[in-house]
Amino acid sequence: MTARDEILAAVRAAVAPARRPVDVPALDRPEREPDVDLFAERVADYRATVVRCAPDGVDAAIAAALPDGASVVVPEGMPYAVPGAVADAALTPTELDAVTAVVTTATVAIATTGTIVLSHGPGEGRRVLTLVPDLHVCVVLADQVVDDVPAAVRRLDPSRPTTWVSGPSATSDIELNRVEGVHGPRTLHVVLVG
Repeated sequence: MTARDEILAAVRAAVAPARRPVDVPALDRPEREPDVDLFAERVADYRATVVRCAPDGVDAAIAAALPDGASVVVPEGMPYAVPGAVADAALTPTELDAVTAVVTTATVAIATTGTIVLSHGPGEGRRVLTLVPDLHVCVVLADQVVDDVPAAVRRLDPSRPTTWVSGPSATSDIELNRVEGVHGPRTLHVVLVG
């Protein structure tokens, strides 16, 4: 056993008792009907592109979101046709950096914050898949939109990793100049279905 293995084994043993599901307290008010229009507005406020379509228009909306000749990767379990896409076969971060776009689905979306949550199941892929390519096209179904964060958390499996996306990746430098694409996709394109 290497020193690295010994250290990691000690860390795993130390945190093992802490792994338990988190109980989300009940709300004092009934869950409200989500406002899908508010979700679309809030996502657009983050400088993301939002395109609404009917269920039979998803494939066309995805194709329209992709630049001509783009190299596109999709996760296993992608339920939509994506032109020219290759399935993620454990591509390395360097290989993903050469890819133009990724197309995924989502687990839940939050109307009041304009946030999309991925739990990296079928159609959503590995975390790195959604963070490295410069363009993320995400398909969100209207019935996946909930009103607020507590409602979203109730839909999530606490044992799964999650990525919360509120617009394209952005940060500000010391002079408060906005810079996009530093910590994730520079461009977010949301296909809102229904």
